[in-house]
Amino acid sequence: MEEKAPATIKEFEERLIEVSEDLPKRLRQCADYVAASKDRIAVSTVAEMAEGARVQPSAFMRFCRILGFSGFSEMQRLFRDSYAGGWPDYSTRLKHLREKAEGSPSALLAEFVDVGRTSLENLLKTIDPKVLDDAVEALAKAEMIHIIGLRRSFPVASYIAYAFEKMNVPAMLHSGVGGLDNHNAIRPGDVLLAVTFSPYSAETVGMVEAAGARGLSVVALTDTIVSPLRKFGAITLSVSEVDFGAFRSLSATLCLAIVLSVAVGTKRSG
Repeated sequence: MEEKAPATIKEFEERLIEVSEDLPKRLRQCADYVAASKDRIAVSTVAEMAEGARVQPSAFMRFCRILGFSGFSEMQRLFRDSYAGGWPDYSTRLKHLREKAEGSPSALLAEFVDVGRTSLENLLKTIDPKVLDDAVEALAKAEMIHIIGLRRSFPVASYIAYAFEKMNVPAMLHSGVGGLDNHNAIRPGDVLLAVTFSPYSAETVGMVEAAGARGLSVVALTDTIVSPLRKFGAITLSVSEVDFGAFRSLSATLCLAIVLSVAVGTKRSG
């Protein structure tokens, strides 16, 4: 029996979560890319979406059918109807910038400012105020906050550790230096704050899984609704960063990190 196509964006997200775990590698790439780039569906061709997911267009079409759509056009129609009058046009603006200045430093500045602005605007749409309140509450009550974020996530994790230190919030940054994971430093009453984005750090996912297995609270900053951190019961704050070329800035993520740090520091000192 064929799946009925999702009729709303919420149904689409629920279907994406439902199917993504058991997909083969290429189709999982489609799921990860779509989850991180839902606002591109309305303005992109199937070839552009397939290129972003690093798969052939035929594989992306197959992915659309697995979700219950007849093809990409039907999936795109759902997003165009949902964003009618307001869906983003940043892809067009970036294309014009590239054409006008051909990669000059000033053009790159304009491009990264533009994608940063879009990422920040998306942050307001994707963060659930209730989940943000829950995250701040959990961190404010922690005996010690353990922070992990490796590779691209490390600047975010280290900034949070720095901010907590300045606000006298007990915190420990797990950097993985020397291959040490310091799992045993996490005690009952502590909270783990994990930051990771696709492709997800195995070390970070492993620490979250270990903490969850011990019944410890976990707050996660991650990117998509199919992030593996969600299945471990973490309080999950989703951040979608728009990329330019192969580069993604941390504009929205650092904004959320600042908000989280200041909110926790304020609550603990109140």
